Amino acid sequence: MTFAKNYLYESVTEYDINEPKRYDMKFGAAKQLILSGYSGEKICVGLMSDTLSTIQSDFKVKIDDTRNRIDIDVTRQNGVTEATAKEAVSIFVRIPAQYIGKVELAVNAETIEVHSLDCDSIELNSKTQNVVLEDVVGKVEIDCNLNMNVVCRSIKGVIAMNQVSATSRISIPEDAVFTAVTKGMGTSISFEKNGKPTEAFDSPGADNIIELNGMKSELVICTLEEGVK
Repeated sequence: MTFAKNYLYESVTEYDINEPKRYDMKFGAAKQLILSGYSGEKICVGLMSDTLSTIQSDFKVKIDDTRNRIDIDVTRQNGVTEATAKEAVSIFVRIPAQYIGKVELAVNAETIEVHSLDCDSIELNSKTQNVVLEDVVGKVEIDCNLNMNVVCRSIKGVIAMNQVSATSRISIPEDAVFTAVTKGMGTSISFEKNGKPTEAFDSPGADNIIELNGMKSELVICTLEEGVK
């Protein structure tokens, strides 16, 4: 299976699937992780690098298939450190769109991108400062206590950010219709347009929701044109 960019070194693992599954994925550390749904019938995990020539021997991909669940784990070998993985390794995952139930994903990456997924829910348990969501339908939960920049190219469901003592931003399309909700203790949501604070521009009662949960955290909602440089 080909990917968007050609890398000098790669390790690709594929696995056939023919029925809906819950996905539980643990990837450890990486420079970036890109998760996409597609029209095929194979799970595809690609580990890519332009600098780590031993990537095939230094990382192991394990896929366990039970009745209703797929576990995907990536582990480091041969003394490869987390720092090396974060600097040198990009992970690309494609899962069959017609067989997606719930997705749970744990990763420590500089950037996480999720594309073309329509499922019950996606839970991202991560250490990341940058998240991109595009053509994602359903509930997306982001569990991260770092200050984040979330780029949401469309809203079709719920985006719930669960944070403690963090200040984050989410950029959305200018014509997005959504409700902003705060829960927890000491959480607040503010709004910006053209780089300046503005009155709330959400639509209370709308089906789509941007939600901030946790403690002592702030979320700034801005339009995509302002949030993406």
